Amino acid sequence: MGPNPGASGQVVAFPAGRSGQVGFERAELQRILDLYGRMVAAGEWRDYAMDFTKQAAIFAAFRRTSEKPQAQLEKRPALRNKQGMWTLFGEHGQVLKRGHDLSNVLAPVERRLLKAVDLD
Repeated sequence: MGPNPGASGQVVAFPAGRSGQVGFERAELQRILDLYGRMVAAGEWRDYAMDFTKQAAIFAAFRRTSEKPQAQLEKRPALRNKQGMWTLFGEHGQVLKRGHDLSNVLAPVERRLLKAVDLD
């Protein structure tokens, strides 16, 4: 056998370094999906999408699949020391809230959920 990596019987080391892709930590994703589930139960949202790039991790929630997202949550670690790495965008792309703490950034959606439940 020659110097072929991965040839029969050889162990190939996992490439060193990070993938360079931003993602959600388990606790963050659990918090986001918990809110999503409650919004689905209230009839506000029906679908979601996630996108992961080198700069940001994005969670978008939709009322209907064919529409623009009703809410979009973005995590940008590069902004951690400035205005906070979390940003909540509204349906028309306006910034609803920015901050360092996920719970505080999700507060406007939580309030909307409480209003929707009170109306029922």
